[in-house]
Amino acid sequence: MDQGERRKFLIRELLQENMQYQDMEIPAGEGEQKRLLRSLMNIRAPRPIGKGFLKVQDEYLSEEVREKGITDSDALPVSPVNNRLILWCGDITTLKADAIVNAANSALRGCFVPCHSCVDNIIHSVSGIQLRLACDKLMTEQGYDEPAGRAKITPAFNLPCRYVLHTVGPIVYGQLTEQHCRQLADCYRSCMELAAGSGLKSIAFCCISTGEFHFPQKKAAEIAVQTVTDFLEADERIEKVIFNVFKQEDYDIYKRLLG
Repeated sequence: MDQGERRKFLIRELLQENMQYQDMEIPAGEGEQKRLLRSLMNIRAPRPIGKGFLKVQDEYLSEEVREKGITDSDALPVSPVNNRLILWCGDITTLKADAIVNAANSALRGCFVPCHSCVDNIIHSVSGIQLRLACDKLMTEQGYDEPAGRAKITPAFNLPCRYVLHTVGPIVYGQLTEQHCRQLADCYRSCMELAAGSGLKSIAFCCISTGEFHFPQKKAAEIAVQTVTDFLEADERIEKVIFNVFKQEDYDIYKRLLG
């Protein structure tokens, strides 16, 4: 199969799972097909699926990642103020590192809104439906929603990194409080502790809580850099921390902090 054939196969399989979509026609355009496939993956409940589907899905997603291009974290320039810190502006789903951090919601099963722009949705869309299944297993065993400030680890499946660390940041409604700041620091600290304890050497953080959760960007960056720096000063197990940003505003904020 080429990529077009794989994409159509995956769409047909996902449409057949749901009675209300079984008569839906597959659009002709590549862009429309990609959007439909991602939407169907996003709304799919965490339930088992056949090995044949997963084989084709993995081939498709791996090729999509390869076509976008993979950035090796080992090749990125380090900060002049700390050679274990890196600032990088780009798509975190194209980054090769031991782990990337996902800013999750408290259900920890990914974003179910079709093609939503949050990092949670994007990471799950590129990783594949196995990521939701892995998260669902963890959360079913836990039996309650994930509190803010903790972290969990799963394989990365079709992402170029090895693992995904999932953490729930604080949601800021109205005025920023000390509790919000403590919870955000806990997110970074928990991820660092989990990564170090899992034998990982490199970890890439997205801007936790600054999107849909409305944490002020400048304060969030200050907490992120300070918390990570404090951890690195006390623990040598992690060799490299990448602060990944996507917006120019965030890049400028981190640039001032990291030189």
